[in-house]
Amino acid sequence: MIYTIVVMLILVIMVMVGVAFLTLMERKVLGYIQVRKGPNKVGFLGILQPFSDAIKLFTKEQINPLLSNFIMYYFSPIISLFLALLLWLNFPFLMNIMSMNLSIMLFLVISSLSVYGVIVAGWSSNSKYSMLGSIRAIAQSISYEVSLSLIMLSFMLLISSYSFIDFYYYQCKIWFLFLMFPLCMMWFVSSLAETNRTPFDFAEGESELVSGFNIEYSGGGFALIFLAEYANILFMSMLFVVMFLGSDMFSLMFYLKLVFISFMFIWVRGTLPRYRYDKLMNLCWKSFLPVSLNFLFFFIGLKLFLMNFII
Repeated sequence: MIYTIVVMLILVIMVMVGVAFLTLMERKVLGYIQVRKGPNKVGFLGILQPFSDAIKLFTKEQINPLLSNFIMYYFSPIISLFLALLLWLNFPFLMNIMSMNLSIMLFLVISSLSVYGVIVAGWSSNSKYSMLGSIRAIAQSISYEVSLSLIMLSFMLLISSYSFIDFYYYQCKIWFLFLMFPLCMMWFVSSLAETNRTPFDFAEGESELVSGFNIEYSGGGFALIFLAEYANILFMSMLFVVMFLGSDMFSLMFYLKLVFISFMFIWVRGTLPRYRYDKLMNLCWKSFLPVSLNFLFFFIGLKLFLMNFII
């Protein structure tokens, strides 16, 4: 029990450090995409910038709007970060620390809960902009959870397991990226939408909603929402590598692939403009849903064929 708690604490600390340097990478990459330098003053080449950002945010004065529902307003960033870190319990350790044989199901449960942090943050601020941002976030997250769940369901049928660890055994010879390229692309786009990233950042919508659901947050509250968002990005990148790129947890290549997928999140932000909202919904319900359902039926048929005629 103590061993498990210590390992989980180390995992959480490493995720937080990873999040800190992901923000630095984002600012650097966006800087070079926009033909300028990113942060380069604090420490050697700006290495210490994330720590100075954290100190600045957590020492700023916390402002509470007079009309906000204070308890919900106060606790929603904490809940967001808690759920984002809870997702990381699904990390497929081969030594099976948490004995997570139902890790796919746990992922779907926690990711569907994490939308509540955004909803409550937007609603409890009692601001028009934040309320609009949270309404958009609800519609967007619920829509794309459907396609994520169906893609996951296809994999559950394919590997006949609910555990992320089994992806490692099934990809020893060939990556699933080559077997299911359309699902891979759909998963990546759905991940962008699920984490409220550009070009699907409607919940934040800076150009029309000032800052969206987190407009009334400053200092520590904003920092926690920020940390939750980037922890989710890292987790979705990790999941992409586990599901499509070999899932070899004990090699350095696993983490280099994870960094590359995180870089793709940033790359998309630097190059694509914001999508139109009706097109976002059409993409989900009229494109992703039919295709993922077709793949699901295909895998069901394949499984029945293999069971009846080959085995």
